[in-house]
Amino acid sequence: MHLTVLAVPDCPNASVLEDRLADVLDGRAGVSVSHEVISEESEAARWGMHGSPTVLIDGADPFAGPGQPPSMSCRLYRDDDGRPSGAPSASQLRQVIDQALAALPG
Repeated sequence: MHLTVLAVPDCPNASVLEDRLADVLDGRAGVSVSHEVISEESEAARWGMHGSPTVLIDGADPFAGPGQPPSMSCRLYRDDDGRPSGAPSASQLRQVIDQALAALPG
């Protein structure tokens, strides 16, 4: 499985997302992570970035709502208690990664 972190230049929440991902992925085998800096709307559309930061799991955004358009704006997530946050919580990341790993062919 491959994770891609997409962020606009100097996104203050990109490091928060990366730190949480590092904690969630610690000790997990078979998961790679890359980082892409998105500087233009056309890049956001090509990558499927729905705001900064975005994490893709094998090219798909597990946090995007149906029909959500590409965007370079700051992205807000809801934490486990429903409060707005600039990045998914560690438990939310763990959940979507576990689901994606479980869906992989044996």
